[in-house]
Amino acid sequence: MKIKVLKIRIDDEHLLEDQKIVDSFLKSHEIIKAETAFVQNEQFWSVLIYFNNLEDVTKTTIKEPKSLKYSAENEDLNNDEIEILEALKLWRSEKAKEQNLPTYFIATNKELISVAKYKPAKKEELLDIKGFGKHKIENYGEEILEILDSV
Repeated sequence: MKIKVLKIRIDDEHLLEDQKIVDSFLKSHEIIKAETAFVQNEQFWSVLIYFNNLEDVTKTTIKEPKSLKYSAENEDLNNDEIEILEALKLWRSEKAKEQNLPTYFIATNKELISVAKYKPAKKEELLDIKGFGKHKIENYGEEILEILDSV
């Protein structure tokens, strides 16, 4: 954050000129806060402006795009992938009963289809699949990889 002091003289001779300076400054900066005070003996407004440069604002607010994650979208599964999907659904059903959770808490159908299509070989590769974060991989990653190895 930076600070700028501007002077706006109220006499007709300088008012428009000073106002243009203020307008130009306001257009090219992100204003955080402004304070004003009238200087009686010299007849002008003192304007204290707290600001950021617009270039600095855009640099800090533009985020790196998240890496795209794999997600199977209405893709047809081949016979091997169907077999993997069925094994994953059976595992999910058993795990949900064991933990007394709805099956979609373990993994959604879309996530299981994505696993069947993508066929990750390591836990780290599960991170590439949409819906798989650290928690899900820690809890279920090993079992999912074992299913993929066994089918």
